[in-house]
Amino acid sequence: MSSSPLVHAIQERLREAGYSDLPTPFKVAGVEFAFTGAMRGRDGRALDLVLLVDTTTGDYGDRDGGRVRQRLEALSRALDVTGSRYVVTAVLAGAVLAEGIEALSETCRVLQVEGINLEDQGKPADDEAKRQLDDRIRVLLPLTLPPSVVEAQNGSGSAMDQLVRALPADTDAALLDALINASNDGEQAVTDAVALAIDSAFQPVPEEDQS
Repeated sequence: MSSSPLVHAIQERLREAGYSDLPTPFKVAGVEFAFTGAMRGRDGRALDLVLLVDTTTGDYGDRDGGRVRQRLEALSRALDVTGSRYVVTAVLAGAVLAEGIEALSETCRVLQVEGINLEDQGKPADDEAKRQLDDRIRVLLPLTLPPSVVEAQNGSGSAMDQLVRALPADTDAALLDALINASNDGEQAVTDAVALAIDSAFQPVPEEDQS
């Protein structure tokens, strides 16, 4: 287990967002892979596989960009062999690797997390630190529309209220509610909700009994 407070902070934030820890090392296609941490999403993000790479303490050779890339490429090939649909994201916690994010991004999605002000317990020190952490891993978090910081004098309300009012008056309210609710579970959940709405719209209307 990593001793890096930054890794602990990332893991805790992802757990809050609905991710669960996977045992590591783990095996894919009979090959064992060791990472500082591994997490999996749920519901609309069930195909998200998040791998934590601790570039600060250097566990598993994580300070060596070449070794990290080889391990990720090997995992990608193993997932292909098994027909897996996982979307792999590597979160680099700490200093930027010498070979850079560009080289790794050819294999998977890569996020860099560094420069977060943490408490001794490994938690963000203040609201600004929490915002910075969320910004670094935003793509992994549920979509949320934050309320406005200050209510406008004209009573504009929250960001969600402003969004709803900006839509045409004849917008399908049921569809809008379904999309807003689905947005909490990620992009795939929104896509599924739209597909369901379109499918329902094309369902034949039962003819009235003329007898």
